[in-house]
Amino acid sequence: MEKFTTYTGGVVPLDRDHVDTDAIIPKQFLKSIKRTGFGVNAFDEWRYLDRGEPDQPDQVRTINPDFILNQPVYQKATILLARHNFGCGSSREHAVWALQQYGFRAILADSFADIFYNNSLKNGLLPIQLQPAEIEHLFGLTRLLQSYELTIDLVAQRVRLVEGVEYTFDISPFHRNRLLNGFDDIGITLQHAEKIKHFEAQQKSAQPWLG
Repeated sequence: MEKFTTYTGGVVPLDRDHVDTDAIIPKQFLKSIKRTGFGVNAFDEWRYLDRGEPDQPDQVRTINPDFILNQPVYQKATILLARHNFGCGSSREHAVWALQQYGFRAILADSFADIFYNNSLKNGLLPIQLQPAEIEHLFGLTRLLQSYELTIDLVAQRVRLVEGVEYTFDISPFHRNRLLNGFDDIGITLQHAEKIKHFEAQQKSAQPWLG
């Protein structure tokens, strides 16, 4: 998993409340047994005017010119600005994979659905919860300057705006540590490899019949 320490990127404002996981990655794309290939279909029903299907080339589809992600100025944005209750709906981890594979490194919102929030942290996508007034300020800045950038400092737990304003955010020490070090679940387990080997050796000695 890629480490997250300090990151600067362009911001794309998705000015909607209650963006659910079916909007992030529609259900027809969940058939794949792989964890890759979902980015091309992130927000599929909003990005296109026709219905998409798995493995359908996006070149043959009709793009929705009014959707924010299709506007040229936001094509390289990697920080998603959202509003209330982002990631609600069904508990599909594919939603996080789709956002990551589209190119997003972090999401700013005033609240997140719990399962989506934890799935994001587990996969290295940083969800940052800010105050509603702070989110509103950021939306105002993106309206004034479409190519708006900001910096996220996970070490200091701050969001730094170009005009010098800083917002602090909370994150559990456990999740902060795993993101700073790029630890997925396997990486966290391997931190305790020596203890696991010691336990296995003791168990084998005490209970040899277990093989």
